[in-house]
Amino acid sequence: MSDKPSFFSELKRRNVYKVAVAYIVGGWALSQGIAQVFPVFNVPNWAIRLAVLLIVVGLPVALALAWAFEITPQGIKRTQAADAAGQRSRGSAWIYVVLIGAALSAGLFFVGRYTARNAAPRQSEAATSAPAKSIAVLPLINESGDPKNEYFSDGLSEELIAALAQISGLKVIGRSSSFRFKDRTEDPKTIGQKLGVSTLLDGTVRKQGDRVRIVAELVNAADGVQLWTGTFDRELKDIFAVQEQIAGAVAKSLKVTLLGSDNRSAQASATNNAEAHNAYLQGHFYLVRRNVEDFRKAINHYDEAIELDPKYALAYAERGEAWAFMGDLTGQRPTAYPKARADAEKAAAIAPDLAEARAALGWVLCLAEWKFTEGLAELKRAKELSPANPTANDLLARIIVYLGRFDEAERQARHAVELDPLSTVTYGNLARVLFYAGKLDEADAAARKSAELQPTGAGSHRFQVLIAAQRGDGETALREAQTEPDPGFRRFELAVAHYVRHDQKAADAALEDLIANGRRGLAYQVAEVYALRGEKDKAFEWLQIALDDRDAGMLGLLVDPVLRGLRDDPRYKNLLAKVGLPTTP
Repeated sequence: MSDKPSFFSELKRRNVYKVAVAYIVGGWALSQGIAQVFPVFNVPNWAIRLAVLLIVVGLPVALALAWAFEITPQGIKRTQAADAAGQRSRGSAWIYVVLIGAALSAGLFFVGRYTARNAAPRQSEAATSAPAKSIAVLPLINESGDPKNEYFSDGLSEELIAALAQISGLKVIGRSSSFRFKDRTEDPKTIGQKLGVSTLLDGTVRKQGDRVRIVAELVNAADGVQLWTGTFDRELKDIFAVQEQIAGAVAKSLKVTLLGSDNRSAQASATNNAEAHNAYLQGHFYLVRRNVEDFRKAINHYDEAIELDPKYALAYAERGEAWAFMGDLTGQRPTAYPKARADAEKAAAIAPDLAEARAALGWVLCLAEWKFTEGLAELKRAKELSPANPTANDLLARIIVYLGRFDEAERQARHAVELDPLSTVTYGNLARVLFYAGKLDEADAAARKSAELQPTGAGSHRFQVLIAAQRGDGETALREAQTEPDPGFRRFELAVAHYVRHDQKAADAALEDLIANGRRGLAYQVAEVYALRGEKDKAFEWLQIALDDRDAGMLGLLVDPVLRGLRDDPRYKNLLAKVGLPTTP
């Protein structure tokens, strides 16, 4: 047996183990301090990561030095020299290093927790700091004692939103987000933070007979301090003057506290007929519910409003919007789309500078007639007339992405979200834009936010399923498809999910069910399933059906990644030309 010590005993003799323990404890302490304290001083993340990486890289260097050198009472010497002179350390120095490192580690941990906890409110306030020039109109509370008058208080709230949206340079939150705080269960500061605004317009409405009493107040969201208040007790026929007074008073107050001198007057009311206005408000109440039955009710009320005032531009514009959505949802496009076009044109002819009229006409031109150049011009004009209108920004983003202009579409979609940050529509459209652009992680987050905001919305899980399919994640696709609330979209999503899971029998059954029940309205989705399955001829067969039906899904023909396998086929470019889309993004 050799008297030569083993490698591991030599490591122990040279205190390498002790150095390793001391370095790990000390390094961990240092990294704790870096991770916890540096962010408080706004040190960039790359610098923090570099420092931690250097600590890790330093470990083998420290071990090598421990092997080569020895700490002796006479100072640091090479190990061989210390051995020859009989000058060896007992290792007590390393024990002190470990103890000091442990104490330092614990101290930095608690200091970091304290600073992080105290910094959190400041960081939160910075993250949610609202632009000075910003406002949200909370739904006016119906105090008439009759729930049937809810449409009236809601309608006045939305008209005030539209009026304030005309003020140049003022950020005005859209209806979808503002109306989420109708129950007033949260304080002004919380509402302001969630909506990203610095001021709130609040109030009540009491409608009795032919008289109306409105109490409105403007408050500072940060502390709830009242900036302005006004009470208006008038006849219904004077409601338009009241709206102008409220908007004017708010603009005047904001001009003093927020704006410069760049605000514009709110757009004049579209009608002077109180009965027509009342019918319009009822129509709008049903329009925003976004389902077939309520679209029908909305159209009936718009008919009444237009009969009472044949020059009611806003009623024409919204009736055109209702016809467009009705046609797409029911498959009755040949009859609904011409009505939508006629109403939108009438609205624009009566009020050329009405943003809603231009937006309605632009949407109809793109959706129903695939005239993208003319439609985009109208949508851009709508945005110019009302820059804070989230609908104009949302529709503009939707059409731009269909033309393959991803960056521009994303900017528009994100701007729409900023203007309506709690809207399922704006988040859904952002998800669509990001999905087409190939940004799957961001698209998935936006789609999930949209579904969270409106769990019962039709197609609320469609993009989650398609994103999972793109990733080859069949289990996630199936889980999302099974939670889809709309029967039609659920059939489509199940056909996709089962195919991605390689369950051919279930995939075939789901596709058969989709075809049997989705011939009208979901022809494009049938084509997507066949394209995903690699059955090109069947995919083109159903794309032709969708083309003949003027299916709105055909607008995504150029950019839809599900159809990627069809792009080299001459039939694909032929379809693009028929829809009026460019041949390449």
